[in-house]
Amino acid sequence: MAILKIARMGHPVLLRRAEDVADVTAPEITSLIQDMMETLKDAGGVGLAAPQVHVSKRVFLYFVPESRSEGEDDPPCDVQVLINPVLEPVGEEQVPRLEGCLSIPGLRGEVPRYRRVRYAGYDQKGNPVHGVASGFRANVMQHEMDHLDGILYPMRMDDLGKLGFDTEVTRYGVRT
Repeated sequence: MAILKIARMGHPVLLRRAEDVADVTAPEITSLIQDMMETLKDAGGVGLAAPQVHVSKRVFLYFVPESRSEGEDDPPCDVQVLINPVLEPVGEEQVPRLEGCLSIPGLRGEVPRYRRVRYAGYDQKGNPVHGVASGFRANVMQHEMDHLDGILYPMRMDDLGKLGFDTEVTRYGVRT
């Protein structure tokens, strides 16, 4: 396994739609996922999409730490893999979520996200997976899915006054 370099905002790989994975069980996809797991662990994030490591493929990883779990509908979970994911909102309700990104280090911003999403795709063994996610899990899945579509979280913000440096947002919060 290897720790991969993370693409930062401004790199073109982050601004284009990633390609579908033709063979979800191909050795190069298995290797990519292992390297992404190592990279995610090293970077200290909660999600990572393949374009963030300079690979334009529709793959992302995420997990829900116990500290970020929002109750029984959003239980903690170990690292999960979604290949060729499809996400759709369940209902119209959106909530403001404070987000950061490994590709935009040092900043956080408030982003409107759907409270619940339906998802489908394949896991790292090529098995179909599907379900409904809510809370933090729904948030991180939407964030990572955006990476696969060439969207960075500031592009989703409806008020750039709610974008700030980590240290300042931690100290003062975001303007309401």
